[in-house]
Amino acid sequence: MGVVTAPTEPKRTTLTPHTADHTDVRATNLAAVLGFLRANAPCSRAAIASGTGLNKATVTSIVGELIAQRLARETEQTQNHVGRPATLLVLDGSAYAAIGMEVGVRGLTAIAYDSAGGQLLRWHRSGPGPEASPAKTIAALAALARRAISAVHSSGRDVLGLTVGAPGLIDHDGSVVLAAGLGWRDVPLRSDLIAALGRPAFPVMVDNDANLGALAEHRYGDHAGTADLIQLSGETGVGAGVICDGRPLRGHHGYVGEIGHLRIQPDGPVCGCGRRGCLEAVAGMPAILARLEPADAPETDPQLRTEQLVRRAEEGDTATLKALAEVGGLLGRGISVLVDLLDPELVVLGGSYAGLGRWLVPAIEQELADGALVTVSGRCRVVVSTFGHDATSIGAVARSLDRLDSGRLPIPTL
Repeated sequence: MGVVTAPTEPKRTTLTPHTADHTDVRATNLAAVLGFLRANAPCSRAAIASGTGLNKATVTSIVGELIAQRLARETEQTQNHVGRPATLLVLDGSAYAAIGMEVGVRGLTAIAYDSAGGQLLRWHRSGPGPEASPAKTIAALAALARRAISAVHSSGRDVLGLTVGAPGLIDHDGSVVLAAGLGWRDVPLRSDLIAALGRPAFPVMVDNDANLGALAEHRYGDHAGTADLIQLSGETGVGAGVICDGRPLRGHHGYVGEIGHLRIQPDGPVCGCGRRGCLEAVAGMPAILARLEPADAPETDPQLRTEQLVRRAEEGDTATLKALAEVGGLLGRGISVLVDLLDPELVVLGGSYAGLGRWLVPAIEQELADGALVTVSGRCRVVVSTFGHDATSIGAVARSLDRLDSGRLPIPTL
């Protein structure tokens, strides 16, 4: 007869609760004050206390710190009310700036905003292009970044951070796992750029272009503050940036929103991935242009070709209008999947889709009405971005301001 043993008591793990320390609380309060100033300046200390729920002593202390670091300043403007006037506060952008960049098939873009949201520079250069090696493109990107950094420093400001947007799959380390439009695979963009810039003291980050486009809409767009939105772009592939509950949705690997390979037309054209009928194969901008141009048309700048397409639509060309309506319907099928999964309040068409928006939106809305369950009560709207091709770079600026906006103040240089 075997020996019967008592069951082993399962191991117990003791979880130590995290108690917010003074630094955490201070950062949270700083973020609240900065956020209120961004949304409501000029405003008084009393208005900040009322709007944030912080007590007046805390607000006075935080405002003093922001003024000392040249992140806020008092104005001579006063409020109109009976009694002693109150001095108002605004953001001060004289000390710091953030740089946002984009690398894409259209070329390279650099934008810099000061910490108060004022634009300092916007540069765009064409090339090197998809035919160039990653090393050549990164060298050109680094050269443009150095110019932007120098311009920021010449203005008397320190750089808070530099973020680059790129199309395709970007992992959490800032490597481009796959960017078919650029012909890139497994390119360590972030680490190579940091090395090319001589390992700068400020953070350098890389993110997906659609993620940054969504961040731009959420922070600065016509519908800024919308807690749940999707931004769709389709310059090479088709990508969707997602803001969920007011925060970017990224996923385990950082690949959320890669909808370009949803199979929309199983018998459609062959996609770059080898399958048929993927969304980007039937409704990405290269597919739209190829569909509406003669097979022997000369290869020209994609932006110029898109502008020509817009002109034909404005002139009422029947074939163009029919094709755009069909493309809008195909996009609507892909968007319906995201709408049912994520239940957004807003879908924003960005990039070249924005330029074609007046012809795409009606067909997209019809497809959503017919096929998306969560729109039965008309809760999801489709709108057109006003950022044009700058959404990615503007979102990259916002990403570089994230640390400041979360209440982590920069350490002043000596």
